Amino acid sequence: MSASALTLDEVVRELEHLPTAPRVLPRLKRLLCDGNTAMSEVVEMVRFDPGIAARVLQFGNSAYFSHGLRCYTVEEAVNRVGYDQIYELVTTAVASQVLIRPLATYGLEADDLWENSIACALASELLAARLGTDRNIAYTIGLLHSIGMVAIDDWATRHQPDLHFTSKGLPLETCEAERTTLGFHQAEAGATLLRLWAFPQVMSEPVRWQYLPNGTAVHFQFASLLHTAKWLRTTVLHPQVAQPRPHAALLGKLKLTNTELDKLVGEVESRFKAINVHLQTKEEPTMTLRFPGGERHIAQSGRKH
Repeated sequence: MSASALTLDEVVRELEHLPTAPRVLPRLKRLLCDGNTAMSEVVEMVRFDPGIAARVLQFGNSAYFSHGLRCYTVEEAVNRVGYDQIYELVTTAVASQVLIRPLATYGLEADDLWENSIACALASELLAARLGTDRNIAYTIGLLHSIGMVAIDDWATRHQPDLHFTSKGLPLETCEAERTTLGFHQAEAGATLLRLWAFPQVMSEPVRWQYLPNGTAVHFQFASLLHTAKWLRTTVLHPQVAQPRPHAALLGKLKLTNTELDKLVGEVESRFKAINVHLQTKEEPTMTLRFPGGERHIAQSGRKH
């Protein structure tokens, strides 16, 4: 299948799983194995991983669990899905190498994807708190804002492995190259995937309009919040490279000054560092995969032992 003949649905319907951050899985699995673990601890750890969070929210909004009532936050979904189902999701994730692979199409390692997602989620949550809007919805949007890249990479890995996109930085990143090659960009693919998974429009549409928040009137607040959160994310993760700031008119609508934006950089950086410390372990965890010729021990980072 050529890229020019693609449709969004064809790309996203082939995606079965999201990559899962190597550092989160072992700790979450230990929590789930401990019968004394509080559900709040599970919620906290799920919020640190875009792959697991997306799967839990997808399950929570499925016909079996939802009974016609949508859940909008990880906490709601965890409580709805239940302990046993989440354990099964995590166990499946640990056993699947596809969940710890990098995004070769974008030149991203598994850790790069995780850091981008978490930093953006933290930034979105802080911005939502300042705006007085829903912090949990904002966090989830930030967490899943790059999900379209995962769908495109998953398709390219199997159909066009020589396809590569290089980010030109903010505000458009790989958007123009994706549209030229595929006919759509990762934000559109992400929104389509979220809709396919029954995420509400309040989450999918801001992801779609993350590059052009003024393109949506109904979802402008969350779209502009995400657009700004991406600047905070990139500034925190790549402080050595100056990023073009969000447009002054957009910041004005968010009631943010450049001084306040600079203060938020420090807040996001502090929270991001705290999460990294929280997830650090003394020994790198490994998993055992069984092959016809015997067993192989592989570190959760993907390195063979």
